[in-house]
Amino acid sequence: MKKCFALAGLIGCLICQGQTTQTPIAIIPEPVSVIAGAGYFTLPQNIVISADVQPAMKEVTGLLKERLTQSTGRTVTVLPAAKDAPISLLLNTADDNALGNEGYRLSVSAKSIVVRANKPAGLFYGVQSLLQLFPKEIESATVARNANWIVPCVEIMDKPRFGWRGLMFDVARHFFTKAEVKQFIDDMVRYKYNLLHLHLTDDEGWRLEIKGFPRLTSIGAWNVKKEGYFGTFSAPTADEPRTYGGFYTQEDIKELVQYAKDRFVNILPEIDVPGHSLAAVVSYPVLSGTPEANTYRVRSGEEIMDWSHGAPPIALVDNTLSPANEKVYDFLDKIIAQVAQLFPFEYIHLGGDECPKNYWEKNEAIKQLMQKEGLKNMEEVQSYFEKRLEKIVASKGKKLMGWDEILEGGLAPGAAVMSWRGIKGGIEAAKQKHEVVMSPTTYAYLDYMQADGITEPRVYASLRLNKTYEFEPLPDGVDPAYIKGGQANLWTEQVYNYRYLQYMLWPRAFAIAESVWSPKEKKNWTHFFAKVEKQFERFDIAEKKYSPGVYDPIFTAKLTAGNELRIELGKEVAEMDIYYSFDNTFPDYFYPKYTTALIPPKDAVMLKVVTYKGKKQVGRMIAMPLSELRSRAEKKK
Repeated sequence: MKKCFALAGLIGCLICQGQTTQTPIAIIPEPVSVIAGAGYFTLPQNIVISADVQPAMKEVTGLLKERLTQSTGRTVTVLPAAKDAPISLLLNTADDNALGNEGYRLSVSAKSIVVRANKPAGLFYGVQSLLQLFPKEIESATVARNANWIVPCVEIMDKPRFGWRGLMFDVARHFFTKAEVKQFIDDMVRYKYNLLHLHLTDDEGWRLEIKGFPRLTSIGAWNVKKEGYFGTFSAPTADEPRTYGGFYTQEDIKELVQYAKDRFVNILPEIDVPGHSLAAVVSYPVLSGTPEANTYRVRSGEEIMDWSHGAPPIALVDNTLSPANEKVYDFLDKIIAQVAQLFPFEYIHLGGDECPKNYWEKNEAIKQLMQKEGLKNMEEVQSYFEKRLEKIVASKGKKLMGWDEILEGGLAPGAAVMSWRGIKGGIEAAKQKHEVVMSPTTYAYLDYMQADGITEPRVYASLRLNKTYEFEPLPDGVDPAYIKGGQANLWTEQVYNYRYLQYMLWPRAFAIAESVWSPKEKKNWTHFFAKVEKQFERFDIAEKKYSPGVYDPIFTAKLTAGNELRIELGKEVAEMDIYYSFDNTFPDYFYPKYTTALIPPKDAVMLKVVTYKGKKQVGRMIAMPLSELRSRAEKKK
């Protein structure tokens, strides 16, 4: 009998997996189990939601009520223990061991919708899945008059694979308002993220009010507004106003922490030290070991590092706190004490990445420190710094987390590692029995270009959606007890506003969400991308921005033996055709279709391409100079 039930469940899952383009069941991240039923639930004119009235349920019921009211225009009432209510959100009286704290069961029949969970967080995620079952018009901010308000019958059992499902939001490089951080939280929880990593300090700005250190925000939070390519700006002149930036007061932070908590999100604060600290050094030059620090200014995007020799970089200005300066530890003790009070989450992230050592190497105080402490190299100097920091953090009842550079020279015993330079650092940290969060550049850096550099604002690397979807937080052979989960990181050096931030997040943040929530065996690119396209339709209605880069062709240029240019056009989306022209006109689906590698005509100067699914244009019109392709091909020779 058990075999029969198992076979029935497998068939149900296969049916759901097979219904990619037709099925209305397109939930991201993919649930543990989805068994489609027959028929639909029809939303009544007067909607009653039966739910527990405990305080933790307020956001759960409020979310569902708000979304239904604004898009349907119907009356929505929330009542405790309402008999025969069409929608019920029920907390289990006895724990369902299969669900844990964040899991849920969602049952849709022709007569009712029932979401069950052990905890309010589970009901919250169940509601997020339920909203994705509604027609796309549920995303409308105004009443959608012509929508057919039905929900497919289905049985869903779901729970997260990892407890740490994070997104990092860099508010230091460009300041984002409190309202925008709230919007970020609202956007991330739709896809069951539960950890917001706030990167609060860097060379471009200090964003957190610290009592007793007013210059951190009066001086360190402001720079000169620049537009262009970050890292290539001219150095600001003395008369250019330093009025671009901002910071969060401690009351702002308390409000954000509560806002996140209400949505079952923890906030991880990051104070990035000892490198990436120019805003702090400018505010208090005494923290530096370099005398000319009192002439420095907060970075406005001009070049301050020489990366030509790789990492760590060679600093052109000293953006570090001195490990040999006792005032630094007093400063950080006071800051960490306030951060610990403001953020209830158990970890404080203290950076540790990309710390240049060239100023340290010529610093007499550091040489004396090395002699006194028996430190052999600069990596051990930073390790000395990190270990002292770990003790300060522990004294405040918190745990220290840092980027994987903190492994070099020896890791403080209680520290946790966020592995960004691939997964190697995370594997090593786990072997040493340290807690690890995986956030490798290989898959999870959302500031990278999403398509060809000819179409995207220029960044030094690319990361396409299908590569992001390959993210696996738990490497083979690593003890899962030490892998807390994973996250994606959005650095904002070149992200100037929230609309572009959305473009950089989505759809790649869909892929990371599925990697950290869904069972590994349920991941399937074809099925996933069909769901992404359904999300695109919802984003269109919600007027949210997203990148269409997944539809852009992948250009590969080579030179033949006869020095002719040979162009190959790859694609992420299999069910898509590429049309092209060499005559400077604009191709559509009446033009030649790409089927094999192209050799440009003798005098052609431009390749234009566009992608279609059937007769619908899905990709952008791209004009690619042949000189650019030849240059790429020559670099590969």
